[in-house]
Amino acid sequence: MQTLIIINDPPYGTERLYNGLRLAHALLKREGDVTVFLMGDAVSGAKVGQKTPDGFYNAERMVKRVTTKGNVLLCGTCMDARGITDEEVVKGAERSTMDALAEATEQADKVLVF
Repeated sequence: MQTLIIINDPPYGTERLYNGLRLAHALLKREGDVTVFLMGDAVSGAKVGQKTPDGFYNAERMVKRVTTKGNVLLCGTCMDARGITDEEVVKGAERSTMDALAEATEQADKVLVF
């Protein structure tokens, strides 16, 4: 089964990115085919070098975990608007487009939006 998870919210301040990535991890454990598309402020969750307090989740590490078995796509326009370059994102996460999101949406059995 192919699942597409679209996340819009920033990595910190709300828990939508956190919960969307938690769900992606759970689906990947079940050997599902998962693509996560980060757009809007959510693209910041894939930025390298995040330092969070002990005991607090780290979006960068969570995104890395998804890239080991799933796909993480980042809205290129959203990256540009926030001054994030390709070199500043987690290895395995890739710049993408709305056309790629449209294609992933058509191919997915389930689309979930956070």
